[in-house]
Amino acid sequence: MDRVGRLIPVILLFCTLSSAQSTTPSAPATKPAEDYSGMYSFLQDGEFVQLTIEGANRVTGFISRYGDLESDHGQFLDHFLKPGTLDGRKLSFTTETVHGVWYEFKGTIERGPGKSPGDEAYYLLKGTLIQYGTDPSKKTSSKSREVAFKSFPQDMETAPAKPN
Repeated sequence: MDRVGRLIPVILLFCTLSSAQSTTPSAPATKPAEDYSGMYSFLQDGEFVQLTIEGANRVTGFISRYGDLESDHGQFLDHFLKPGTLDGRKLSFTTETVHGVWYEFKGTIERGPGKSPGDEAYYLLKGTLIQYGTDPSKKTSSKSREVAFKSFPQDMETAPAKPN
């Protein structure tokens, strides 16, 4: 009986410590890196790049552009991104081929002149864009240029309407 009398306080202490551990708030989650997901301008008015940052560094999305061949002139063509990468602020991606054309981008995501995410050019995609093309005889050509694509204004959550 004496053994049981000494064992009960040990069990109670163990239970108290266990319950204290489970009710202790866990460490706050680390603040996620800036979310660069969104729409950015492309080469001509009306064309755009849609980026989605998944996880820490996987990039998906597409480029929507006007066709410039005789067969697709003025039509919207979507070049889906092969999964790209984001390493810190360094961005790189390649698109799928559509009508013999594909793109490769290597550059950075930088803060632009926009003051808030609701402003145009809050972020800029700056770097080198290479446009590849294959002609009917399967000859590939490329055109490289330095670009700066502006982010489109992001939708800001609106304040609830005031009752009348």
